[in-house]
Formats: sequence, structure tokens, C-alpha cells
Amino acid sequence: MDEEQMLREAADEKMVNDAYERLIADYLASRHRKKVDIIAKAFNFARQAHKGVRRLSGEPYIMHPIAVAQIVCSEIGLGSTSISAALLHDVVEDTDYTVEDIENMFGSKIAQIVDGLTKISGGIFGEQASAQAENFKKLLLTMSEDIRVILIKVADRLHNMRTLDSQPANKQYKIAGETLYLYAPLAHRLGLYKIKSELENLSFKFEHPEEYAAIEKKLEETKVSRHELFDQFVQPIEDALHQMGIDYQIKERIKTPYSIWNKMQNKHVTFDEIYDILAVRIVFVPRKREEEVNECFNIYVALTKIYKSHPDRFRDWLNHPKANGYQALHVTLMSKQGHWIEVQIRSDRMDEVAEQGLAAHWKYKEGNGDIEIQEDESELNQWLRTIKEILDDPQPDAMDFLDAIKLNLFAREIFVFTPKGEIKTMPADSTVLDFAFSIHTFLGSHCIGAKVNHKLVPLSHRLQSGDQVEILTSKSHHVQPSWINFASTAKAKAKIQAILRRTSRDAQKKGEDLLNEWLQKNGFEPSPAVINQLAKFHDVGRRDELFQALGEKVVILGEKDIDELKGKNKKKSDSGSGWRKYVPFVKAKKEEKTPENPELFVVPEKFNRKKPIYISEENISQYIFPDCCHPIPGDDTLGYIDNNNRIEIHKRVCPVANKLKASYGNRILDVKWNMHKKQFFDATIRLGGIDRRGLVNEVTRVISNQLSVDIRKLTFTTEDGIFDGIIDLRVHDRDEVNEIIDSLKEVDDLKEISRIM
Repeated sequence: MDEEQMLREAADEKMVNDAYERLIADYLASRHRKKVDIIAKAFNFARQAHKGVRRLSGEPYIMHPIAVAQIVCSEIGLGSTSISAALLHDVVEDTDYTVEDIENMFGSKIAQIVDGLTKISGGIFGEQASAQAENFKKLLLTMSEDIRVILIKVADRLHNMRTLDSQPANKQYKIAGETLYLYAPLAHRLGLYKIKSELENLSFKFEHPEEYAAIEKKLEETKVSRHELFDQFVQPIEDALHQMGIDYQIKERIKTPYSIWNKMQNKHVTFDEIYDILAVRIVFVPRKREEEVNECFNIYVALTKIYKSHPDRFRDWLNHPKANGYQALHVTLMSKQGHWIEVQIRSDRMDEVAEQGLAAHWKYKEGNGDIEIQEDESELNQWLRTIKEILDDPQPDAMDFLDAIKLNLFAREIFVFTPKGEIKTMPADSTVLDFAFSIHTFLGSHCIGAKVNHKLVPLSHRLQSGDQVEILTSKSHHVQPSWINFASTAKAKAKIQAILRRTSRDAQKKGEDLLNEWLQKNGFEPSPAVINQLAKFHDVGRRDELFQALGEKVVILGEKDIDELKGKNKKKSDSGSGWRKYVPFVKAKKEEKTPENPELFVVPEKFNRKKPIYISEENISQYIFPDCCHPIPGDDTLGYIDNNNRIEIHKRVCPVANKLKASYGNRILDVKWNMHKKQFFDATIRLGGIDRRGLVNEVTRVISNQLSVDIRKLTFTTEDGIFDGIIDLRVHDRDEVNEIIDSLKEVDDLKEISRIM
């Protein structure tokens, strides 16, 4: 061995030992139990296993596992089990050692994590899409047992991105694209905001080097003026916090090049037009841990006394934390220089959770031991359960599967309320159908619509934060293929596709049995040629489609099929498909012309306003009935003496009447009805419900035939399977309207029936 090689090996030895000692020092400074022995054992084992191997950068391979363990320890805050697994994470993949060897030496827990981290073949985005999906699926399956798998995987990816310079350009683009597609959203969903930002930034740097360099240059050019603005802005804030006796730190937060570029793309603005490049973060130590939320608001109040706040840019993540655990108070203030600056107010605990995510949650749990999954991490457990459900019945297509997982890594959330007031976190753009499936598969698969804030909406309705949602179901209603277009979450899409596949398989089996039975009964051999001939005859491309059509009774075999198989059909007959069931149009009876009204009643000077007026067939024409509310006999009504001393009749709930009652109380009269079902009045009913064939026919039959009421006008509109109907009727009084409404309530799929004012 020559002297140069010996010097190199000595330098490598020192580099490795220094890195390991730094790792141990950071671990000993953490809150974890000091289980250095297991870490030392893992380090020595991995060092021996990777001996003689170098990375593309030229450094010993063991430097990579040490660096990943360092991230796991210092930047995510995990304990000895995770640090050991990080040190060993490439041993099974790159050497002759097996998972069983790891289990024998380090126990089942570390072995399980290492197994989850071991790739099947190639990268996640390898040569074959199926290998990529299988690999990610394995990672997620293990993750659902132990979240540390995915946390270490994110650390592994972060170190790969930090050392991506040594890779050829094509590999850089591949790894950067994959990072932006899967790992950055994954890090965000796990609450690893700092790592998420770095992953995005590094991906941007390698995918768009010129744009990255241009933004970095701009940031450098504006650095001095930004520091000046920061110093001037925080000076009065520091004085106020000092007077309040708060133990605090104020940090300057600069938007990353990736987020600046992203905003430039989305908003179509230049670098100079982005006003929130600078943000200020106030991190304080609360006097009492249970008072930290109140102290955040106290600081906010103090800030608003110094600067004017932006009314539309206040964000309260304290009372409604994000699904990844993030808590803070965001307020945007106008500086003395005329710039809007966002200020984030958070406690030291909230700051640690924001930077380190889930691991920081565990630090504040009771006990100081090595981290284990906590049962009360409800948001995380719900997310893991969702992923597990997707994995139980994944998409047949690998890319569909990855897209389904990607859908679940939502960064933006909305808060939706159940009818009982329970709060549910959903991805932005979630629909009614997504919400139904998020609660229960049965609810989703039998969903026919919902009431959002007490208003009927279709399955496709997109929810907003703060909506209260009541799901409407019907046992006779089942999943339809079109539903896939109404779903945006991974869970709903996966469940719909699984149910459709299952239903399709059942229908095909039933159809195949029916066909075989029919062929034998009619003396035909159930051969592929015969089945193909029938499939062609019924315009279906494949045999399984014919089986499904038969199973679902869309196609019913008969004489024409026998003729077809015997060759008697000269040309294909119209099998009756495409028939339409028309709803009979109900014409309104021609109105009889009424004689001109006699002169209107004029209130005399000494009129007793305390007595009620009685409206009868004889005097009804003497009163004015304005268009605002259309009162009919039986309605609770009142009279109003207008400026000409004529009497207007209004419903008591009429908005116009409410104003009159408030403004002209002395002109209001009591009105009673004395009618005998001799005259007709106009009334309008609004209907809402689930659209289906024959529904309008059923509605008109109830009104016209059963109740002998005339329909003057009928208007129906349908959207996404939900219909809205307006019916103008001729009735004698309110009792008849109530009778019609009660009768219509018996019609299936009518969900909302009301009389319009």
C-alpha cells in the first residue's frame, strides 16, 4: 500500500469518526434515554458491511447512513431505534446480509423498519411503473405499522437531495421530479415543514437551475434593504414584548426561492411584485404551558396597537390546528414604510412542532423514553388508516395507485362540521361524496346527496371550510361509474373503484351462468364463437361486457337472439335500446275572465283599528294584494293602511310587512279569513330531490289525479342527478297546499318540499 493511499484511508477514517462522534454528541444532548450501545453496535456493523464501497462523490459509503442518522436525530428528533435503523437502512439492499440477520442482531423492531426501507428494485420511479408502485406500497404498508419508516425515508431522501451534485443531469431531474411529486408533500403531511421547504427548494434548484440562480441573485441584491426593513419593523414590537415581560425570540423568515418562483408562476407576477418575501416570526416561552394560546392572542393584541392589521389575512391555527399538527397565529401588519409584513406568533412548543412535526409532538408527551406511536395522534392515525384501506385494494394500474396516494398527501385543508357539530378535516376541493366515504364506506356507497348548511346539494358539490354537512342515503341506491368524477380524495376514489370492480365481477358471473343456461336450453353449444356472435349482435366489444350486460339485465336474451345464431336475421333489428319515457305535459286550464273589481275599500276617518277585518268572497276584491308575498286563505296575515287609506293584505312573515310593522305600527290591522272554498288562488311549491326516470310523472299524478288540483305551470331543472322543481298551482286555501305537500312527501326521492312566498 503506497503512502498516498494510506494518507487517504487515514483521512477517511477521521472523517467517519468525526461524523459519528457528532451524531452521538447530538443524541446525548437530546431528551431520549441514553441507549448509546445499540447505536454503536449498528454503526460498527454498517461500517463493516459497507467497507471499501464509495459514493459517486468519492467519500466512503458509510458517510451516507451516518448523515441520514444525523438528520433523523437532530432535524426530526427521533431516538436510538430510529438512529440505529437509519445507520443500517442500506445494509440489506447493498450487501449480502438479510433482514433475518438484522433481526437476530438488533431485534424485530429495527429489522421491521429496515425491511420497510429496503427497496424491491430500482428507485421509486424505476424502469417499470409496477416496480415503482410496489416499492412505494411496501414502504407505506410498513409505515402504517410504524411511522418511523417514513420519517427515516424522508431523511434518506433529504440527504440524497443535498448530495445530488455528484449525479449526472438526467438522474438529477429524475430524483428532483420524484421528490417534488411525492416526498415534499409527504414531509408536509408529516409536519416536517423545514424539511419540506428544503426538499422543494433543492428540487427547484436541480430542475430549473437558471430560474433558481436568478431568484437567488435577486434575494442577495435586496438583502440589505430587507434587513433594514426588518430592524425598523421589529424595534417597537421588541419594546412592547419587553414591557409585557415575555421571554421571546424574533426571527426573520425569508421566502424560499421555490415558493417565490411558485407564486410568480401561479399569480403571473414578477419578483418585485411579491410583497411577502419577508415574514417575521415571534417565538415565546409561555409562563404556563396551558396558557400558551391565550398568550399568543395577548401578543396579537399588543401588535395591533402598534401597526394596522390586514382584515382578510388573519389566520387562527391555534383553535383549529392543521392536520399535520401545525399551530400558530398569523397576522399581516402594515409597516411604517408602507409594506405588508406577515407576523407568525407561536410558542416554543408550536415552533418545534412546526419545524420537526410529529416527532416534536412526542417530546411533549408524558415520559422521556424512546419514541413509540401514541394512540392520541388521531389525525395521523386517521391518515394512516386511509392509506391502509387504499393498500388493501390498490388500483390495478401502478400510476393510478401512486396518484391515489398523492391525492392523500394534501397540504391544504378545510374544516367541515357534522350535523352534531363534530369537526372533520378534509382536503381542499373535497366533495359531498368524499365526505361521505371519509365517515363510512356504507354511507358513501349509498349516498344520494346531502344537505350543506340545510340546503340540498348533489354528490358533486364542493365543500367549503365551515360547512355543516348532513349526508342523505338510500339503501336502494348503489355506486355508479360516474361517481369517480365526483370524488377528489384517494379514499373515495379507491373505494368507488373497488366496489365497481366487485359489482362488475358479480354481474359477470351471474350473466355467464344465465347465458350458459339459455344456450343449453335452446340447443346451442356455449363455445367462444357463439358467445362472440352474441356480443357482436348486441354491440358490446368483449365477452365480459356481454356477461355484465346480461347479469345487470341490460340485455335480455330472446327469439331474436335464436334467429341471429341460426342466421335468420337479414339485418340487425332495433332491439329497443335508446327508448325514452316521456312525461305527460299537464296543461293549465284556461283562466276564466273575472269581472272588473268594484271600488277599493277606503278607511273612514273614525275607523276602529283595534277590531279585526274579515275577508270573505263578497268583499275580497275591495283589498289590495301586493306581489311581495301572495297571501291565500288560511295564511297568517295582517292589513296595512297605505297613504291613500286603502288596505294592503300581507303575510305576517313577509319581509315588507316586517318593515311596515317596525315603521308604521299604528297603521297595522288584524286580518281574519271567512272564505268557503269558492274561489281559487295562486300558490307556488318548490321541490328538490334525487332525479330518476318517471319522477315528474309521479308528482303530477299525485297533484292532478289524487287531489284534483290544477297545475298552471311546471318547471324542472336537473344538475348532477339533483333536480329543482317549481310548480304553480290553483288552490282554494292553505289547507289544500298543506295536503299537497303531505301527499308529495310520500313520493320516493323527494327530499325538499316547500311553499314559496
